[in-house]
Amino acid sequence: MLASPSQPPSLSSFLANIYPTVKARHPGEGRRKWRLRVAEEFWKLPAEQKAAYARAPVSAADTEPDFVADDDPFDELSDEAPGLGILVRTDYSNEEAWQAFYGKLQEGEAEFAPAQSPEDVPRTGDSSEAAGRSPASSRPDNDADAMDEDDENEGEDGEPPPIFFVVNAPPEGRARFAGISNLAALRLLNDVDIRAAPSPPTGTKRIKPPHRLVDHDGWQEVYAGKTVWIYDARSNVDQCVRLVSGAGGPYGTASADSWRARVSHICELQVNLAVGAMTIDFGGMDRWNYEERVRNLEEAVRPL
Repeated sequence: MLASPSQPPSLSSFLANIYPTVKARHPGEGRRKWRLRVAEEFWKLPAEQKAAYARAPVSAADTEPDFVADDDPFDELSDEAPGLGILVRTDYSNEEAWQAFYGKLQEGEAEFAPAQSPEDVPRTGDSSEAAGRSPASSRPDNDADAMDEDDENEGEDGEPPPIFFVVNAPPEGRARFAGISNLAALRLLNDVDIRAAPSPPTGTKRIKPPHRLVDHDGWQEVYAGKTVWIYDARSNVDQCVRLVSGAGGPYGTASADSWRARVSHICELQVNLAVGAMTIDFGGMDRWNYEERVRNLEEAVRPL
């Protein structure tokens, strides 16, 4: 039986069967890592079993299943954090360049705020205290004292929450984020799922060898959650960040693909992406960063 149009193919049926066992075998890892382990098992299945699980209808339940409701160590930086998008600093070699970038980001948020009402930017939960005690700061390191006070007052007086939650780790927490790939960031901050891979254009053969981030037996690994943006070593020079896609675009592109966006444009881009007013497909052309794609493709098939 195929899933109904309101219930698109997903990993839910397989998660319902496998997640409890994975969770018991790996205590303490958290929801996202457990889901990744389940996805690893899904990709090992024969094509027929993949299709059967992906298309199986999921029974409605009174409560959310554990694979949705369980806590994760990084929820404080993602689901529970304020803002529409998550901007992760992954390079710490040039504080002057970072401060210049961060100042421009603050200017962009301030300029954009008058044009939006609280209804325009949906709240993401009362997470100010969680953000204040998280392993990574949402403010530059030299503003640590102001962070807690600012976060506690966020959203008062009808002010909209920030567009971006900025992950700028203190020195003791930087190893987790330093130089990470797009895929690594998605796996920390988004939840893995699967979907039907985009259809290849007429006359185009499916990719060989198959790959889970592009097309594997007609399925594609995708990541659901807030949009992830990455400040990397190049950002120190070009004042741009990587805008990371949780799912592939036209056939042949991959989940975790990215392209670079200048800091002066990212507030508007994030809001338009969040409300569905914009999609980025480059008119069907493959203009995503190839080097980052190669890195993601290699990383995706490494053992967890």
